Amino acid sequence: MLRMISELSGKVDEAVAVTVSKNNEAARQIAFASDSELRKRVVASVQKLSKGLLERDVEVRLLLLAALCSEHLLLLGPPGTAKSELSRRLSSLCGGNYFERLLTRFSVPEELFGPLSMKGLENDLYVRQTDGYLPTAEVAFVDEIFKANSAILNALLTLLNERLFDNGNQRLEAPLLCLVGASNEMPESEELDALYDRFLIRRTVSQVSNTQLYKLARLAAGRADHTLTGVAVASGNGNGNGSNGHGAEQVPHEVLRMDDFRHTAGSAYGAVDVPDSVIDLLTSLRNHLQDKCEPPMYVSDRRFMKSVQMLQVAAHADGRDMVTEYDCLLLEHVFGNRPDDGSKVRAQVLDIIAADPGLQQAELVLLGLFGRTCRLLDGGAAGPAELAAAGAEVGQLVALLEARHAALASNLEGDGFPELRASLWQAESSVAAAVQALSPQMTENRKKVEDLLREAHTLAAVLATPGATAPLLERLLPKRFKQYAKGISAKV
Repeated sequence: MLRMISELSGKVDEAVAVTVSKNNEAARQIAFASDSELRKRVVASVQKLSKGLLERDVEVRLLLLAALCSEHLLLLGPPGTAKSELSRRLSSLCGGNYFERLLTRFSVPEELFGPLSMKGLENDLYVRQTDGYLPTAEVAFVDEIFKANSAILNALLTLLNERLFDNGNQRLEAPLLCLVGASNEMPESEELDALYDRFLIRRTVSQVSNTQLYKLARLAAGRADHTLTGVAVASGNGNGNGSNGHGAEQVPHEVLRMDDFRHTAGSAYGAVDVPDSVIDLLTSLRNHLQDKCEPPMYVSDRRFMKSVQMLQVAAHADGRDMVTEYDCLLLEHVFGNRPDDGSKVRAQVLDIIAADPGLQQAELVLLGLFGRTCRLLDGGAAGPAELAAAGAEVGQLVALLEARHAALASNLEGDGFPELRASLWQAESSVAAAVQALSPQMTENRKKVEDLLREAHTLAAVLATPGATAPLLERLLPKRFKQYAKGISAKV
C-alpha cells in the first residue's frame, strides 16, 4: 500500500503540475486585440474629445457611450468643470445641430422649444418656430436642468424618451441624439423624479485634483505639455498602453460619424450575446440593491433593460461579440439614485465577480463522487463497468476544474486581467482599483481550484488502479474520508 500511495501521489502531482504550468503559460500569451473599424474610430474619438482636458477621461468615455446608445448623460458637479465643453466637443465630432441653454426657475418654454409663431396665431394655430431650438437639435446641453418647471417638464420628458415633440396639433419626430444635462445639486421635488430617470448614465464631476493644478496652470497659460494631447486608450493587451507599449497609440484620422451614432445600437443588439453569467450577475445585483442595501436603491424595469442594451453597445464598440462580467462595472454610472451610490454598486459588482459560486458547486460534486468511489471500493464487489462510469464522471469534473483554473490564470498571470485592461470604457485608474480589489480573492480561488483538481485526479487514479481499496483512498484523502464518514454517521 505504501508503494501504491507513493506511485499514485507522484502521478497526481505530475498531472496537476502539467495543468498549472500549461494554463499559466497560455495565460501569459493572451492578448485581447481587435481590428474592428468601429473600435478604431471610438479610440480616435476618445482621444480627440479629451485633448487638452485634465482628469476627464471617464466623462469622455461615458459621453461617447451615451451617444452610441442614443441615451442621455447627466453630469452633477460645481460650475467650471468642463461640463458644457464636453457636449460642444461631441457636437463638433458628429457634425450635428447643437443647442445650449441655462435654465432658471423663471425659464419659459419658449427658451427651449422656440417662440410662438405669429402667423400661426393669426390662423388660430398654436405652433412654435422650432428651428434652432431643442426640437431640431441633435446634440444639446441644458445647464441646471432640474430648474425646469411644470410648463417645460411635460414636453421635455416626451422629447427625451420618445424623441417626439408636440407642436400644435402635430407630433413631430425630433432628431435628438444625446442630451447632456448638468446640475449643481440633486433634484429635490418628486415631480422631477421622472426627468432624473430619463438620464441612463449619471456621473459626478469634481474639480481638477491638487496634483494636477500645475498642468492646469500651464494649460491656461497656453503651454500645453505633451501629456495633455489626449487620453491613452488600450489598443491591445493592457489599458492605457498603445501599440508600442509606451503610451497612447497613434490616433487615426477617422473618428466616429453621425451614421455610427445612429446605427451602432441597432447593430449591437443583433450581434452581441449576453451570457448566462452576466445575466446572473445583473439579477443578483438588482436584488441586492433593492432588498439588502440601506437605504434601498430602486432600479426600474426600464432602467434595467436599458442597462443590458448599453452593455451590448459597449461590447460591440469594443470589437467583441459577447458581454463580459467586467463590462458590468459600468453600472456604477447607471444604477443608484444618489452620488455616493456608485461606489456601492461598483463594490457589489466586484464582490459578485470575485465570489465564484461555481467553486462551491464543484466541491459538492467532488464530495458526491468521493462517496460513490468509497462505496464502489468497499468490499471490492464493484464491476469494471461501474468503475469506468465513475471514472468518466470524475474525468468530467477534472475537465471543468482545468477550465476554471485556465480562466483564473488568464486574470492573474502576466500583466493580469487582460480583458479588463483592454476595455475602451474603463479608465486606467478604474482598472487599477478593480485589479486591486479582485486579485486577493481570485488568488485564493485559484489555490482552491488547484486543491480540488489534485483531489479529483486522485479519485481518477484510484478508480483506474486494479485492486484499489477504500483504505487506500482513506490514506490518500483523509480529510474527505472524514467528511464522508461523518455524513454516513449522521444518516445512521
